Amino acid sequence: MAIATGRLTLEEFLKLPETKPASEYSEGEIIQKPLPKIKHSRLQSKACNEINQVTETPKIAYAFPELRCTFGGRSIVPDIAVLLWEQIQFDDSGEPLGEVVIAPYWAIEILSPEQRSNRVSRKIIHSLQHNCQLGWLIDPDDRSILAFLPNQQPQFCEGSDVLPVPEMISLNIIAEQVFSWLRMQQ
Repeated sequence: MAIATGRLTLEEFLKLPETKPASEYSEGEIIQKPLPKIKHSRLQSKACNEINQVTETPKIAYAFPELRCTFGGRSIVPDIAVLLWEQIQFDDSGEPLGEVVIAPYWAIEILSPEQRSNRVSRKIIHSLQHNCQLGWLIDPDDRSILAFLPNQQPQFCEGSDVLPVPEMISLNIIAEQVFSWLRMQQ
């Protein structure tokens, strides 16, 4: 849903109070993300857990849900933003700090029924143009995942297709495994 506010600069947008759900800024337009539904939240939580299980202890990367990333003239809030450990700033007590002013290393978006896939794909492509190394667009209704890699055609993944993951992340996962996370009862 776009919010009509006239044309704001990125700097003006960043001074506005945060909204819930988050709003994003692209080319003078403010767009509020849809409120996540239960399937979206479940996939987001499980994906973060799966990634962090193999990346946090060895300090390779960390998957953050709903983390604002401002770069390349836009301010986006991917459903999951994976940052390399060295991209995270820490204070003296070891707690993360600061604003994220780079593209995520890996951006994951989960399509909600009220979202337009091309608009969400545009966010991933913008991230790839600013050093993001991988983007996933998960479509729960279609049970498919589009994987975006720099300078390559998107890969359509479903069923037993192995999903691409960044080279340094030891995660072997297939598309149907992602959608199996939706089952909470047998």
